[in-house]
Amino acid sequence: MQVGEEIEIVIVGGGICGLATALALHRKGIKSVVLERSESLRATGAGIAVHTNGWRALDQLGIGSKLRQNALPLERARTIFLDSGKQQESPVSEGEARCVKRSDLIELLAAQLPIGTIRFRCQIISVTLDAQTSKPILEMHDGKIINAKIVLGCDGANSVVADFLKLKAPKLLSACVVRGFTNYPSGHGLALEYIRQKKGQVLLGRAPVDDKLVFWFVVLPAYPKDSNLSKDPELIRQLALESVKGFPAEMIEMISGSDKDSLSLTHMRYRAPWDVLLGRFRKGSVTVAGDAMHIMGPFLGQGGSAGVEDAIVLARCLAPTWHEVNLEKNGPKMEQKVGDALDAYLEERRMRLVRLSTQTYLMGLFLIGTSPLMMKLFVILTMVILFRDPVGHSRYDCGRL
Repeated sequence: MQVGEEIEIVIVGGGICGLATALALHRKGIKSVVLERSESLRATGAGIAVHTNGWRALDQLGIGSKLRQNALPLERARTIFLDSGKQQESPVSEGEARCVKRSDLIELLAAQLPIGTIRFRCQIISVTLDAQTSKPILEMHDGKIINAKIVLGCDGANSVVADFLKLKAPKLLSACVVRGFTNYPSGHGLALEYIRQKKGQVLLGRAPVDDKLVFWFVVLPAYPKDSNLSKDPELIRQLALESVKGFPAEMIEMISGSDKDSLSLTHMRYRAPWDVLLGRFRKGSVTVAGDAMHIMGPFLGQGGSAGVEDAIVLARCLAPTWHEVNLEKNGPKMEQKVGDALDAYLEERRMRLVRLSTQTYLMGLFLIGTSPLMMKLFVILTMVILFRDPVGHSRYDCGRL
């Protein structure tokens, strides 16, 4: 074994899933360390949707009630096709749906963790297994070594842990998305609804967060050629405004008056449903969760909630084994039990994630795809057959922690 710091459970990545996993383990009496590459909490970003299933998971972590205080309940969803004038109306979720600020969720998760749980400026560049003990070894960007017993990769789309597991790289969608907030100091006066408007190949979405704050996004059919554009908020705003010409005036005004610091431009990625179905997500005592395992497009609004579900199930499956015997004293037998616990987590999550990934993928093809009419009809038929209940994904219950 290489000489380095000994840490029993390492969580790579301090985003929503990584912090939720650390908190879930903490609630089960298990200590972990979160290694985050940035210099502080990644509390930037705009809004995320949380459906009933997500609130169930957040309630298990003990933070749902506080998070609800800053987010209005949404009552319905509407999709408006501006070219034809047609509308589709549906429940936004089965039960409860709200749009929350990503920063509120991140900061609330972090505040519940013991001091010292999160370490910043810790960039992992490789994961290997010790030739003698088969335990994970993490190499840091500064050359330091960490010897771990369990490694949980919650490090997103460009996951170093996923690379170690030899997972297929996430695929790039042809589309990109601009996200932002707009603040209305005197109140926005909007209905409590999630609206999507489509015109040509551009999709615009809007949801109120609270009485004054509105989250919005614009999905564009192609990523801009200028790679530096994503670093300039004003250029991002101009890109969004150029894309929504012909949309209702209130939408254009919303984007024009947006908070510059909230704007982001992202080239959307996804892990194909068949890769989620067939992927080998564990090697030894190393596994993945959240976007590192199942990154998906934003078309169902389930990416963040799915990561919190992962955290609950992972902690629930691992806790009995972890408390049963000390790893050091039991060697290979204990390592086998840890492997079995991680396999139980993956088995419980896999088909849930396959369904979510498939429904998201099909919804994306329907909303932003440029396929011929026959392909569109095939997508619609497949969705009707497989997902007759369009909000069925929000009924899922990940269970008790």
